[in-house]
Amino acid sequence: MAKAEKKKSTLRVTQIGSPIGRKADQRQTLIGLGLNKRHRSRELEDTPSVRGMIRKVQHLVRVDSE
Repeated sequence: MAKAEKKKSTLRVTQIGSPIGRKADQRQTLIGLGLNKRHRSRELEDTPSVRGMIRKVQHLVRVDSE
């Protein structure tokens, strides 16, 4: 018998704020998450590193768990 595949949880991250006037590291974090314009969304794997990046720019993004 094959092992049951463990379903990986994902997070849907949507940028709601502009990086204009923010520190450079916050802009780079948005780019690292795959976001660079308002109202764009990405499906990201729920990992500690992604959670840390989201926490750094939590005032600029909205997160929906799937």
